[in-house]
Amino acid sequence: MLLRKTVLVLSLATAALVASTATATAAPAAPVAAPVNAAAAANPVIVVGGLSCIAVAYEPIAARLRGDGYRTFIYQLPGLGLGDIPTSARAFAGYVNQVRASTGAATVDVVAHSEGGLVARYYLKRLGGTATVGRYVSLGSPQYGTYVANILAFLGLGSCAGIVACQQMTIGSAFLADLNAGDDTPGAVRYTTVRTLQDELVRPTGNAAVNDGATNVLIQAYCPLRVVGHLGLVLDGTAYTIVRGALVDGPVRPNCLAL
Repeated sequence: MLLRKTVLVLSLATAALVASTATATAAPAAPVAAPVNAAAAANPVIVVGGLSCIAVAYEPIAARLRGDGYRTFIYQLPGLGLGDIPTSARAFAGYVNQVRASTGAATVDVVAHSEGGLVARYYLKRLGGTATVGRYVSLGSPQYGTYVANILAFLGLGSCAGIVACQQMTIGSAFLADLNAGDDTPGAVRYTTVRTLQDELVRPTGNAAVNDGATNVLIQAYCPLRVVGHLGLVLDGTAYTIVRGALVDGPVRPNCLAL
């Protein structure tokens, strides 16, 4: 009995040795590199805030991005975005250069909410930003203005109660006429806009889209039962799956059940 067990053990050991030798022979000679986190190697992402929003309001979406491995920064608009949008865009240009210098990245990606989308787009179109941005994603940005800005004057509160940025986001403003003259999507930047039917501040909601080759995503076109408000665009899981896909140039495949 002992002899049989010894023979069996030797047979199994010999078979294992032959198999491992064959595998080593078939393996490539070059060493296999350790896996690389694709997001960590990608462009840094700058989250651009909107009108009257402080940076901490964007920590939820920034945390999601960091969780996926992205080097993420939050840009709070100067004066909370109440002032002139082109002036905010020039300040944003300086911030982009700071991020590039601190990370060593040649280009950054931008995820911009509300007014932040106009600030970033002005930077791209009028300040040479197309050379330093790879992807532009806007969330509920009034690209062609909003009736909510117009209605303040209708209610007798003056021209947007004296708030310059609100005046510039009024449908038909001189600022928007200039921003939307010619090509909406200049340069080699990949443009994506995300909007929702329940947006309380961008009306009509179709004004959150841009022309000339952008990928314009209406959440409810894919997820009819999903309810997402204006601020919800930076909190909602489904909206984030669209952002995440845009940052890797993927197809539009929102996860309607994402938290």
